[in-house]
Amino acid sequence: RRNASALGKRIATFPGITKEVMIRGLNADYKKIADLTLKLTKLMDKTKNIRVTAPNGTDITMNIEGRKTIPSKGLFHKKGESGNLPTGEAFAAPIEGKSEGIFVADGSFAVIGMLKTPIKIKVEKGLATEITGGKEAKQLIKMLQPFGKKGRNIAEIGIGTNDSVKLSGMLLEDEKKLGTVHIALGDNKSMGGKINVPIHVDGVILNPTVYFDDKIIMKNGKLFIK
Repeated sequence: RRNASALGKRIATFPGITKEVMIRGLNADYKKIADLTLKLTKLMDKTKNIRVTAPNGTDITMNIEGRKTIPSKGLFHKKGESGNLPTGEAFAAPIEGKSEGIFVADGSFAVIGMLKTPIKIKVEKGLATEITGGKEAKQLIKMLQPFGKKGRNIAEIGIGTNDSVKLSGMLLEDEKKLGTVHIALGDNKSMGGKINVPIHVDGVILNPTVYFDDKIIMKNGKLFIK
């Protein structure tokens, strides 16, 4: 895909997509999604610290100063543009070693799917140091174990901007849902970070409140950007 993009080819990928996800996701208003995503991207690019809280116990702060925010907007009109469909998110790689707090994934998690029991992840100096919950938390621990510290790196902070998708257990769709935040563990090399490891798994947080430095841009899942 990278080689084709470098040659100017436009590419859309659909990893694991189902008919239902395709119908929901591709019937979205991508002009509207692109506009919102680009506005959010500009704000993130001016932000030093992002703090995410939620009723589920999430309270984590991540430093993104100097990291370029990537808009996943769904319009691939220019040569070399590529991305997943359905789409709709703005995301960045937090500075390694600087994320602190707790995030609780209570929507879904990559590979695992919809969560019956929330997964609570304690974060210290940019690493997941403790993972607790039910069977799904144990599954995540087992998944990360072969990759050591690199696999537990706080790799991504992303905010969904697609108002047509719903939580389905398929991360391709879930992380794009407007009103959610996702945080990933593992590799961030592909998005401007320094950690290169063959795992990248995202957890979706429902009803988040998000601060860009000291400014609230989302409260309980409602985004204050139009």
